Amino acid sequence: MNNDIQSVLVSEKELDEIVTGIADKISEDYRGKRLLLVCILKGAVVFMGDLMKKIKIPVEIDFMKVSSYGNATVTSGSVNILLDLHRKDLADTDILIVEDIIDSGKTLSYLVEYLLLKGARSVKTATMLDKPSRREVDFTPDYCGKTIPDEFVVGYGLDFAEKYRALPYIGILKPEVYEK
Repeated sequence: MNNDIQSVLVSEKELDEIVTGIADKISEDYRGKRLLLVCILKGAVVFMGDLMKKIKIPVEIDFMKVSSYGNATVTSGSVNILLDLHRKDLADTDILIVEDIIDSGKTLSYLVEYLLLKGARSVKTATMLDKPSRREVDFTPDYCGKTIPDEFVVGYGLDFAEKYRALPYIGILKPEVYEK
């Protein structure tokens, strides 16, 4: 798998430093609040696992699964909720959506509004990676690990055709791998 990587974009060490920094800010911002981390499956699971271990306040966790990609490299423009959040205590809950990467911004923009309409007290977002050059809607994450160029990246939960998720770093995938 490493032979398919053009270059390492974010090293293991840098990932750890980024997650620690985000966790410290979250711990400070949500002190005294009821915080629910909502992981967007599957890509964000590695980031959320590391993040929740470093947050210094009590947190609850839950999961949602959404789909917005028509094929592996191009977003379809619509958001399909495949696994929804079902809780009766949303009015007492501050939600932090945890995502692996933001491209168009459509998915997270939609989910923030959706969860607010379901009754959440507040909804914010945390992402490991942000590609603002691909943004199609006006959206800025509340917590962002690293802004990256418009490259196809894998590792640390990010995949191509369900491969590369377990890489301990984030790498740029060689174009010949995904352009086949």
